[in-house]
Amino acid sequence: MSEHHTPEHTSLIKTPKQLIIVVLLSFIVPITVIIMLAHLAIDGTRKSGATAETIAQRIKPVGSVVVDPNAPAPVAAPVVAVAAPGAAAPAAAAGGGDAAKGKSIYDSTCMACHAAGVAGAPKAGDKAAWAPRLKTGKDTLHAAAIKGMGAMPPKGGNASLSDADVKAAVDYLIGLVK
Repeated sequence: MSEHHTPEHTSLIKTPKQLIIVVLLSFIVPITVIIMLAHLAIDGTRKSGATAETIAQRIKPVGSVVVDPNAPAPVAAPVVAVAAPGAAAPAAAAGGGDAAKGKSIYDSTCMACHAAGVAGAPKAGDKAAWAPRLKTGKDTLHAAAIKGMGAMPPKGGNASLSDADVKAAVDYLIGLVK
């Protein structure tokens, strides 16, 4: 039998003193690097003149919305109703201007429910459905349309309408059944 000789492990650390130095350096070097990087980051901020105010200025939103409570409300372009040739225009309660305005508001807001009778809304032009409501009086109909009634929300769900606009639409609907 032959005897094989394998070399023992050799290491760069040969003495206990070298071992202590390597262990200490393995802690000191990373900590020193971290401190230097933190110092560099802090000094970089100070040198650039970054203060809380300048940082807030840099990260603020690009734009902002300012609402002037004294500004007049936007005015919609006037809508001119054109009747089909040979069609009779409905009678208006207070004249031609209000009839066009009432029709415009009806077409943009009220028609959604009153054209098809949605949720019990009386159909436009249906005399039988409007008769009991007409008996309560115009002022009651105006108030119900402005404040809401049953399934109908206030102002027909269009809160941007003025009370006069809602009254014009109600008058237009009344004119369809007279």
